[in-house]
Amino acid sequence: MYKTVGDSVATALALKPLVANANHCEVIIAPVFTALKSVADRLEGSNIRVSAQDCATERSEGAFTGEVAAFMIHDAGCSHVIVGHSERRQYFLETDQIVAKKTHAALAAGLIAIVCVGETLDQRDAGKALDVVKEQIIGSLSGLTALDLARIIVAYEPVWAIGTGRTATPEQAQEMHAFIRRVFAERHSQAAADALRILYGGSVKPDNVAGLMKQTDIDGALVGGASLNAEIFAKIVNYERT
Repeated sequence: MYKTVGDSVATALALKPLVANANHCEVIIAPVFTALKSVADRLEGSNIRVSAQDCATERSEGAFTGEVAAFMIHDAGCSHVIVGHSERRQYFLETDQIVAKKTHAALAAGLIAIVCVGETLDQRDAGKALDVVKEQIIGSLSGLTALDLARIIVAYEPVWAIGTGRTATPEQAQEMHAFIRRVFAERHSQAAADALRILYGGSVKPDNVAGLMKQTDIDGALVGGASLNAEIFAKIVNYERT
């Protein structure tokens, strides 16, 4: 919940030339709802795609005051939507079942769903990290077809490493990403698991992105606070690859 419409557009336009030559990855930004249309219009024709931060569970118009449907997000110029973000789960008590409904709504609207999973500090310290993430993967992605899976991106957010003073090492992140891919293979197929993109979302910054991206099963990053500054975000996108 940052930036006015004007601020969002200014940040997007500042980012545009900084990542114009980034052919090694897909660049997506997720402004607040009020800025989606303005930002998408200004980025049309560029290599930056636009995502919403959330969507409603309902697929069609109706008496759901305050909600924004996935088809409305698509109409505003978005290609992606984030569902099940750790803050949605923590502060708004979204369950795996709610996340699954949002995922299906997003896919039905023609969007690519970035589905977030991750354990809290208490869950990790209790030795339940793998069980929690497995349950979230199964619950949040229930009822999907093989065609649906091609339009799913999973983002792993170690909630315990966000704003707690504790950090996940690249090896810890890799361990969970590999586990997520194994669970995906068990639930669906090895081919689907191999094709799945899994993003890491635990306080990614310019000084740690290279180490994370070297890991076999980390395919990208879900960047939080560091994305609010175009120059800093561009450094993450354009990290030195060896």
